[in-house]
Amino acid sequence: MTDSPTATPVIEVKSLTKRYRDTLAVDDVSFTIEKDTIYGLLGRNGAGKTTIMSILTAQNFATQGDVRVFGMDRYENARVLSRMCFVRESQKYPDDALPRHAFATARLFFPNWDEDLAQRLIEDFQLPTKTRIKKLSRGQLSAVGVIIGLAARAEITFFDEPYLGLDAVARQIFYDRLLEDYTEHPRTVILSSHLIDEVSNLIERVLVIDRGRIVMDEATDAVRDRAANIVGDASAVDAFVAGRQVIHRESLGNVASVTVLGALSLADRERLAATGLDVAPVSLQQLIVRTTQHAAEIRETDAADEGAMR
Repeated sequence: MTDSPTATPVIEVKSLTKRYRDTLAVDDVSFTIEKDTIYGLLGRNGAGKTTIMSILTAQNFATQGDVRVFGMDRYENARVLSRMCFVRESQKYPDDALPRHAFATARLFFPNWDEDLAQRLIEDFQLPTKTRIKKLSRGQLSAVGVIIGLAARAEITFFDEPYLGLDAVARQIFYDRLLEDYTEHPRTVILSSHLIDEVSNLIERVLVIDRGRIVMDEATDAVRDRAANIVGDASAVDAFVAGRQVIHRESLGNVASVTVLGALSLADRERLAATGLDVAPVSLQQLIVRTTQHAAEIRETDAADEGAMR
């Protein structure tokens, strides 16, 4: 697991920054990606997820910072690039390309390619292999990328919103096949998604990006226990949460629902029961939404304070 002292980093990122003219897309981020772990790279659209993945896979250049993959620079380095697969939502193919052409190219590039798995996935997704890729539906185009990403069995695989256009059944097929094949053939998977609740049971570690900054980098199991919703009489809720870190609050009449960070102790739960307050778990999606909202509120407060001091 990633928290083990013997965990091996396959990607090391230090002070990574990316600017597009006046836009700061990635803001001085540092993190590591460990071997044989499924990561969720999560955040709102425009948060910087795709930019980070494109830099890690040598399809974009950083403004500053250092990135090492398998301890090496990845630009024009076949020893690194052949061990990574980047399935991106906006992948382009030649106008006359058929799915079999895309798979044949992938078979040549990725040394761990599994043709039997590719054929099974083609059947699973009911992909029409004799239709030109440019004529495929959005979901069928996504299936082409998913098949390549899974059958390549690259040591590091990036999926950038891989499910776009897939219906609920097809998305579940993807999740099932990913977990099944990962169990038999462990590798590092970085899965970018905004369907957080759908992927929460897949991912082992959470990297949350908000406005180009990392606001969460934790094991998923640890994240699940770090927040709770306290619901009940507003004055009793306020008394209980006093001194705790509150990241969200909603009120309706005399009833309040407050999301607090920090695991609840047995004494906390006894106190909640004694005061008639309800406690509810916070889903991973709720926690990430609340955390990013809270981070935005802090930024706005800091900006207002800076403006007042000028």
